[in-house]
Amino acid sequence: MSRVFVSADAASRALGADALAEALSALGATVTRTGSRGLFAIEPLVEVEEDGARIGYGPVAAEEAAQVLAGSHPNRLGQLKDLPFFSRQTRRIFARCGVIERLDPHAYEAVGGWRGLERARAMAPPDIIAAIASSGLRGLGGAGFPAGIKWAATAEAPGAERFVVCNADEGDSGTFADRMLMEGDPFSILEGMAIAGAAVGAMTGYLYIRSEYPAAVAVMEKAAAAAAPRLTPFTIEVRVGAGAYVCGEETSLLESIEGRRGEVRAKPPLPAHAGLFGQPTLVSNVLTLAAAVGILAEGPEAFAALGHGKSRGTLPIQLAGNISNGGLFEAPFGVTLDELINTIGGGTDSGRPVRAVQVGGPLGAYFPATKLDLPIDFEAFTEAGGLIGHGGVVVFDDTVDMGEMARFAMAFCAAESCGKCTPCRIGSVRGVETIDALRGGGRARDAVEALAQMRNAGASHRSRAQEAELLRDLCETMRQGSLCALGGFTPFPVLSALKYFPEDFGLAAVTAEL
Repeated sequence: MSRVFVSADAASRALGADALAEALSALGATVTRTGSRGLFAIEPLVEVEEDGARIGYGPVAAEEAAQVLAGSHPNRLGQLKDLPFFSRQTRRIFARCGVIERLDPHAYEAVGGWRGLERARAMAPPDIIAAIASSGLRGLGGAGFPAGIKWAATAEAPGAERFVVCNADEGDSGTFADRMLMEGDPFSILEGMAIAGAAVGAMTGYLYIRSEYPAAVAVMEKAAAAAAPRLTPFTIEVRVGAGAYVCGEETSLLESIEGRRGEVRAKPPLPAHAGLFGQPTLVSNVLTLAAAVGILAEGPEAFAALGHGKSRGTLPIQLAGNISNGGLFEAPFGVTLDELINTIGGGTDSGRPVRAVQVGGPLGAYFPATKLDLPIDFEAFTEAGGLIGHGGVVVFDDTVDMGEMARFAMAFCAAESCGKCTPCRIGSVRGVETIDALRGGGRARDAVEALAQMRNAGASHRSRAQEAELLRDLCETMRQGSLCALGGFTPFPVLSALKYFPEDFGLAAVTAEL
């Protein structure tokens, strides 16, 4: 009987993949559960083995299982590699996701798994770090900091022991790459952690996963148990967060692992010098550690040959929001927003014109349709007043209210602030009030604002222009004074919305410097 492949990814299951797998199995097919291929418009997807090739059908409902096995389902896609969405990709980090049985370590080995770890353990630790550095790998969790420098700092720091911490607290809106990789190719993450352990001299690793990912937690726990013989003497423990967005920040994450409230630590010292339990700790994102696997397995040159400028390698880009072909698209750095949204993504799902794009999660800047020639490149985004973050791209059509989106950014910061620093804790609340006043046409000063030293308060009633100036001043205070990126980056969406879409604030024009 036919061998078929059905995704067990959370997005696929939400669309009916479990019922489809059961229906195929009941008809006698041998069902292999994989990760998702990443194009959600064709989920639930079935791939049927035919003459050594895998033929895709999707989307498929459970009651249509017999048609798939008979080869008569109307949504026959052929080999997925021939579809434009997949043929345009350069899959390195996600090369195995959707291809192999996700919890079979032998299937992982058959496609090159464990080779990076074997090579790393045959090398001296400084040589492993040199390979990472020469590849040009940068942190793919948001900061884009050179991985080689971070690994070297951890290895060189004095300490009784060292730790590797994998940050899987993926909380940005429009991002799902960490979850997809955990659910679809968990061994690559564990192998990457073990490689990092060999490089920095750590024997213990912690995988910190957000509580909202129960399926990923279950998969990673099973994978860690299955991989233990391969990883020894390096050991990995899975820890689950408690729902705090701020625990995506590395020091808050460490506080959480240690059993305390997730609050940001003042830096220095950096985690590389004094991190988990006061010891040198390498904190890296899921994608960064998974990328290290290919670098060690294939050599740093292959990774360094891809990319744009100082941004080397590939980035798993997550297309979300109002877009026809939502999903995960892995490509070398340098692809433009226009290509991602209009060519690969198929434009807006509503069919209306694109008005704004947010890149980098809820703290990323908003760019108008006139800026879609911007390439995905760390330096290019910094120069444009934005950030790549975790690679999330959220699209909005021309019905969006950008004033409301700016308000959401401040409200989100207020809700998720750990409360440790004043600019974030108080500034975000005042930010919501100021945006409300700006959009409402201004407001009368209160008793505190009437004080002589309150220079930003008008003589009586503040105009919209004065409220806009006050908002910019508040954003600058948050950006310069916050302890972590939550308060420090919230100004990006607010000021970009104010700059590019002043009409949504009741303003004719604004010249806000980002």
